[in-house]
Amino acid sequence: MIPTKSPRLATVLAGLALVGFALTGCKGIPTKPERAARQDLNAVGSRFRPQDQRPTPPTLTTNASLSDFLAFAILNQPQVEAAYFDWAASVERITRERSLPDPRLTFQSDIANMVMSLMPGLMMDFPGPGKLKAAANVATAESEAKYFAFESSVLQTAFSFKKAWYQLNSLDARIGVNRETLRLTGELEKLALIQNEVGKVTLQDVLRARIEQERLATDIANLDDSRQPLLAQFKASLGLKDEDAPPPVPQKLDTTPPDLTAEMIFATALARNPRLKVMEAEVRLAEASLRLANKSKVPDFSAGIEADVKASPVMVRPSVGVSLPIWRDKIAAQIAGAQAGKRAAEARLSAEQIALAVEFAEKSFMFREASRNLELLNERLLTMARQSLEIAQSGYVGGKVDFLNVIDAERTLLDFRLAEVEARLQRELALAELSLLILGVPPANAPVLPPNAALGKERNP
Repeated sequence: MIPTKSPRLATVLAGLALVGFALTGCKGIPTKPERAARQDLNAVGSRFRPQDQRPTPPTLTTNASLSDFLAFAILNQPQVEAAYFDWAASVERITRERSLPDPRLTFQSDIANMVMSLMPGLMMDFPGPGKLKAAANVATAESEAKYFAFESSVLQTAFSFKKAWYQLNSLDARIGVNRETLRLTGELEKLALIQNEVGKVTLQDVLRARIEQERLATDIANLDDSRQPLLAQFKASLGLKDEDAPPPVPQKLDTTPPDLTAEMIFATALARNPRLKVMEAEVRLAEASLRLANKSKVPDFSAGIEADVKASPVMVRPSVGVSLPIWRDKIAAQIAGAQAGKRAAEARLSAEQIALAVEFAEKSFMFREASRNLELLNERLLTMARQSLEIAQSGYVGGKVDFLNVIDAERTLLDFRLAEVEARLQRELALAELSLLILGVPPANAPVLPPNAALGKERNP
């Protein structure tokens, strides 16, 4: 039977317990990329989630600035928060991957008719040379991809808010144009009544004016009704739930300067577009995975020590083990799979570069087209349409122009004014997409790393 009391056993177990207790306070040595990744995470986290808490967002009013609304949307949007914590989790994974496996306490005994030996011990596994560093490099490359996914979510949130804001503002402008045209049509009706009373025209002109008013009133009602889904999109762009109070809609629309040339920004887009950065990080991840796969040919090691407390004197039994990577087909499959993954990542990067070039060309054309249309409408067509309506009204009073010509001139002015609103909307949307989603320029004070920061490079504190 096993003795319940043994001074030597108690001594050895106490020693192993002390060793195990001491090992619980051990820490590994962070790699340089790991320290850099934590610096980046702390820099962003201090602004996005200081003390792991959501900061108080700006107070929104109808007079709040665009930057306040954007800051509220970014801090409050669940998609941005999810991308941030995905990145944070990937940074923690670097520490796990570069750390040694946990040591193991072991216990062996030889028993025949009685206990012949009692051998408590301690074992430690040691991955082959370079394996931990290679695994840490894989985790580091993954964390870089996660960061750029976070930055992309920030830019997408900013674009979604701007799009909802511009659409609401454009809707209000269209409603305003139709109401102003409805007012002008009401004046035309009064003019037609006067002309009818003096016998210059028939009642048909009055009816035509009333028909036009009914059409405009229906258009206004439809536009008013379409405001609800746009308000829902605007609310969602701020990260607000259905049960949250409706947010105020800003009164002032900040427009962009009209002298921006889109042709000058494509090279910059290739250098900083966050979608491309994700793809580039995935290529680095695939390269690191390939290096790790090549390490599968390197054996792993284990070392330990056991003490036979039944022997007198106490016998110490060291042990060393080594794995034998003999399954060549498995190793070849790991390497081939990693090589295929690298080629796939490179192909995705090339495809994204091609897609970016096409998208850039499309949005640049939309921006230039809308800018030309705005210039044409504001500098020539609207002025001539207003003059045409004034001439038609004067000619109608003098009996030189019929009422259909007046209505046609009024509709032309209405169409041009609505076209001006639509061109301004398309111009702003194209420019927002160029700057945010293609060029990758974050809003001012966005909780992202500065454009000149070298991600993954350790910086002085």
